[in-house]
Amino acid sequence: MTKLGLRDSVLTLTLIPTVIIGLLLGGYFTINRYIELDEILYQQGTTISEPLAIALEQPLLEKNKQLLNRVISYTHNKHSPVVKAIALFDDNNKLIITSNYHRSFDDLLNNEQLNNLNATQVHKTDDLITFFTPIINHTSPDTKWDKSIFQTSLGTVVLQLNRDQAVIGQQRALLVSGIVIILALVLAAILALKLSHMFMSPLNKLVLATDRLVEGKRETGLNESMVGEFELLREGLNTISYSMVMQKDEMQKNIDQATSDYRETLEQYETQNIQLTMAKKEAQDANRVKSDFLAKMSHELRTPLNGVIGFTRQLHKTPLNKNQKDYLDTIELSANSLMTIISDILDFSKLEAGAMELESIQFQLRDTVNEVMTLLAPSAHDKQLELSIYISPQVPDHLTGDPTRLKQVLINLLSNAIKFTEKGAIKVDISHRLLDDERTSILVSVADTGVGIPVDKQDALFTAFGQADSSITRKFGGTGLGLIITKHIVEAMSGKITLNSAPGNGTCFTFNGVFRLPNHVFASDLPTKSLLGKHVLYLEPHEHTHHAVLSLLNEWQISVTGCFSDAEFLAAIDNKEQQYDICIIGDMASVNDMQRLKAHVKAVRESTDYLYLMLNTVSHSMREAFIGSGADACLSKPLNHRKLCELLAAPYRLDHPVHNIEQNEQTLLPLKVLVVDDNDANLKLIYTLLNEQVELIDTAHNGSQAYSLSKSHKYDVIFMDIQMPIMDGITACKLIKESSLNEDTPIIAVTAHALHSEKEQLLKDGFEGYLTKPIDEDMLNQIICDHSPQLPVSRDKLKNMPQSPPPFNSVRLDWGIALQHAGGKSELALEMLNMLLLSVPETLSLLAQAIADEDCKQVLSIIHKLHGACCYTGVPKLKSLAETIETALKSNCVLATIEPELFELQDELENLLLDAKN
Repeated sequence: MTKLGLRDSVLTLTLIPTVIIGLLLGGYFTINRYIELDEILYQQGTTISEPLAIALEQPLLEKNKQLLNRVISYTHNKHSPVVKAIALFDDNNKLIITSNYHRSFDDLLNNEQLNNLNATQVHKTDDLITFFTPIINHTSPDTKWDKSIFQTSLGTVVLQLNRDQAVIGQQRALLVSGIVIILALVLAAILALKLSHMFMSPLNKLVLATDRLVEGKRETGLNESMVGEFELLREGLNTISYSMVMQKDEMQKNIDQATSDYRETLEQYETQNIQLTMAKKEAQDANRVKSDFLAKMSHELRTPLNGVIGFTRQLHKTPLNKNQKDYLDTIELSANSLMTIISDILDFSKLEAGAMELESIQFQLRDTVNEVMTLLAPSAHDKQLELSIYISPQVPDHLTGDPTRLKQVLINLLSNAIKFTEKGAIKVDISHRLLDDERTSILVSVADTGVGIPVDKQDALFTAFGQADSSITRKFGGTGLGLIITKHIVEAMSGKITLNSAPGNGTCFTFNGVFRLPNHVFASDLPTKSLLGKHVLYLEPHEHTHHAVLSLLNEWQISVTGCFSDAEFLAAIDNKEQQYDICIIGDMASVNDMQRLKAHVKAVRESTDYLYLMLNTVSHSMREAFIGSGADACLSKPLNHRKLCELLAAPYRLDHPVHNIEQNEQTLLPLKVLVVDDNDANLKLIYTLLNEQVELIDTAHNGSQAYSLSKSHKYDVIFMDIQMPIMDGITACKLIKESSLNEDTPIIAVTAHALHSEKEQLLKDGFEGYLTKPIDEDMLNQIICDHSPQLPVSRDKLKNMPQSPPPFNSVRLDWGIALQHAGGKSELALEMLNMLLLSVPETLSLLAQAIADEDCKQVLSIIHKLHGACCYTGVPKLKSLAETIETALKSNCVLATIEPELFELQDELENLLLDAKN
């Protein structure tokens, strides 16, 4: 609804009542005038017609027509122009005489109202009013009183009156009313305009003055006096103006004072900012010095520690007495503990700097967890703890993520559980929740029956150097960094870690991590087909271990008779109708239980074909004792699904050679592959590994050669090194994609070390994927699986393969790693190591010259080439140093910052040459 202004409101409130009152009064008086004129006309007609009827009685009796005519004419003339006609009818309704015969007079002759009239009757039309008055004979008396005779009618006088004068009067009254109303409206409008002007003129001045105040002007312009309340408003606005001026002056003074104070404060802030900037720079320098110190001390400490651990292991191979072995075990344990502390401190330093990144590689979850359980099992066995693991059958085994960090989390949690548990069990449960078609969340819980943690101490566990009790460090050892590192790793996996604990009731840590599901996975290589339909008798008193093993056996479609107690086990044996293919007995295997277990072995031996024990021990002598008493083999708890399956299936695979005999002639895939690398050792290794999987392989030493080959040959996959002379891998990739026969061929980047940002850039440059050195067969299999229509040949060459002795003894050489990277071929591993040794003098010379010239690009090129060679030759220390230096140089680091690492690298190369010569 639109709101009216003051002017419109005054006009509306003035005119509307005037119009309403004028219409009401005009209408009232006009209607009254209408009625009044009609009444006057009726009265006039009655006044004329009734005396006329009396006057005509005697002449009508005498039949004096002349007198009748004179009376009617006189009456007509006297009341003209109201009277239009006067007519006299006899008692038979016959016209006797009329004063005016007009065109509508014939209607009177046929009028039925002339019959039986006793009094005057009126008939009204639009133009006329007709009066019918009977002429009564009053002069003839009768002896009898008879009313009907007394009121005898002699005739009828008909009087017609014109309504023209009445209508004119009515119209005149209506016109006068309209004029009066219009005059009233005009007068009201004039008064309203006058009144609105009286209000609006001072109001406009007041509004203008208000606008001036809003604009900040000092003068309002209201100097002239006003009438009534407007004068009060004028004085009020002038007072407000004066107050605003005073307040503005006061505010300006305050602003000037505040500005002065602010300038002084700003100068103080600038001084403090300069001091803070200097302090920040000093803190950054101190943090850099700390990082450099930690990195340098890490290398300085790891070098002698590796020597201590390595020579301790060498001493274990020599003849030693019991005390010497105990001393060596103590030395190795102390060295490993110190190595763990150093690793924790370095990981914490990386976390503080935000430099910890997760890898994204394909791995098998169950094998990864088994590695952790196997590593920590001896510690649990020493304390007579039951260490068991259950992995839900629905959990996918093939995942893509960082298995090293996952193992680090499990090791931290399980180590703490073993450390703080004196008796009972430690249980690991793994399940999962599928997030979508590409991701799954792995849920892991680690529960123990240890001392427990008070609620008020639980939050402190996830802080740096936090412990539930200050006495823990003295009693159990540790830095207090394990859980904070674990928490950060879990959060980096898009997960969360929680704990539930109470003093005396143990502790349960639960965490989850999000992993990607690979596009292609290898088929399971477990020999489960050999176990289909086998009947197994299984004894395990520990509930969690029992259900875990039972779940595996059921998953392999084995018929199992499970027993929780000795009584159930002996009852199953006594059932002679049932013969078992395999019997599995699980036990804590303490010294006191050996006789009981041997009795079980002896009792069940006749009821089963094969008998296996699962014991909480790694003691070789104890396992030999049980094997000597009748068991076929002994496994250490916790169970390893792969070892258990292969152990159970081994005799049946021998009975059915088709399951066990390896094909000497493996089918090669009909693929043609191009391998590009400027390092001969790397080229030879990739060529050797691919030669066992694909039919045709071409090699090139730089990007230019690769581009030339791609223009004349069509390849299924191209493996391309990045840093090469003449033409680098990125340029070659772009040229091949732009114009060659291999525009759609997947090109895989092969690099010794790549930062996360560099890997993303490689994918943007056109590479389909990347392969990080060192390369092994599993990584190569996955690449071929992802980018070829046929699956590669799956094999497991390194298992049960005889290890050849190293060519020379050196703490810098890990011959096992060299053999692993060479696919188990000792000749290839030795050839690659010789190629590295032959290149060392030239590398040292070029490196020294580049360092002297302070040529960072040349140093990076040399280190990158050396890093690639170290990836395959079993020199982990050299590889780690080269990787550290390459990462620093790629981060625009100056040579002075990595000078200690460069000197250490040169020393390691010289020492490696010296060890080889000796």
